[in-house]
Amino acid sequence: MRRWLSILTCLFLPVIVLAQGGTITGKIISAASKAPVPKASVFLSNATFGTATDDEGNFSLRGVKPGQYDLVVTTLGFEEYSKKILVGAQAITLNIELTPKIMMMKSVTIISNADWKKNYEQFKKDFIGTTDNAKECKVINPRVLDLIYYRKKQELQASADEFLIMENYALGYRVKYLLNNFSSNNISRMIEYSGKILFEELPGSESQKKKWKQRREDTYYGSAQQFYRSLYKNTLTEDGFVIYNFSRVLNQDRFPEEFIQKKFKQFKDINRDSAVFWQRQNDVPKWAQENLMKPPLAANRVLRSTEQEGLYVVTFPYLLYVIYTKKREETYFRDIYRPLDMENYETSVITLLQQPYILFDRNGSVLGNAPLYEGTWSKAKLANMLPVDYEPGD
Repeated sequence: MRRWLSILTCLFLPVIVLAQGGTITGKIISAASKAPVPKASVFLSNATFGTATDDEGNFSLRGVKPGQYDLVVTTLGFEEYSKKILVGAQAITLNIELTPKIMMMKSVTIISNADWKKNYEQFKKDFIGTTDNAKECKVINPRVLDLIYYRKKQELQASADEFLIMENYALGYRVKYLLNNFSSNNISRMIEYSGKILFEELPGSESQKKKWKQRREDTYYGSAQQFYRSLYKNTLTEDGFVIYNFSRVLNQDRFPEEFIQKKFKQFKDINRDSAVFWQRQNDVPKWAQENLMKPPLAANRVLRSTEQEGLYVVTFPYLLYVIYTKKREETYFRDIYRPLDMENYETSVITLLQQPYILFDRNGSVLGNAPLYEGTWSKAKLANMLPVDYEPGD
């Protein structure tokens, strides 16, 4: 697998509050003392709604677009609080008790400044991305990150105890990410991370806002977010999506990635012929017997409703091959299969991982364990993320 494989693992908690409205109010107190908790951050993860509690611990979020959200409360000295809420027409009132955090000594890993900068450059590439949008992003407080690289596993791990703040001047958002964990493995080429995120509008001139509006729409069209919305609305064809069942198997003529890298490292300085052999092994295709099963699938072949209004399930027996016919792909993905008669449209492959389905809501937001995206959608890292409450034309 190339580095473009990525997994976004969202936290999915089982508690769901049923409601039908655009207003969320509540009061936050300490579970130990029952005293109000002032200045706590209260926000809807992956959305643009956030506030802070007043001196009495009260908060209010208004004008929230209907859908399912992760409501998050975080403040110094208390454990993070998170709860699933379903926003509809009726107001939601919550009484929240925060558990005091037991302060524990963290292990300290001392690395040189040069090593930290090297690790940070890899983190930016794997977490923020390398797209045109990423070039216009600025991380305000990179030093909140704890970065550790394990040479034996060739794995970078990162975490932060406070918001990592990034200003995205391509899309016009200040992005605050509470990073629980992050790992990027250079052998498997797998990237995994989880956390909570808040989007805030950046101030800008009318011309800047016009540019941001256009860039947001360019980012949205063809995205996984639009795809899931098109599925439940049954508008795949109108929106430019074509989907197929897809199968493949590992190429038996190719050694495992870890073994190839180990052998190349072993011989690169002592035996040129052997090093060239293992370097060529790296160019052998990863997959074989790739089969795109025609004709295309209709939405009702993969989409299922659930007992919970506004929640849907996508399930398929093999892999799901998604083509977006309104944009051409500008990046070469070596391990993405393309039939010879297919135009160079944006293409993504979806692999189910920890569960045999994808759960998502009307906002196009995946809940629970996210699938693996290869191809076009694998490029959509933090710099290309839009709030779940985003709509074209907003």
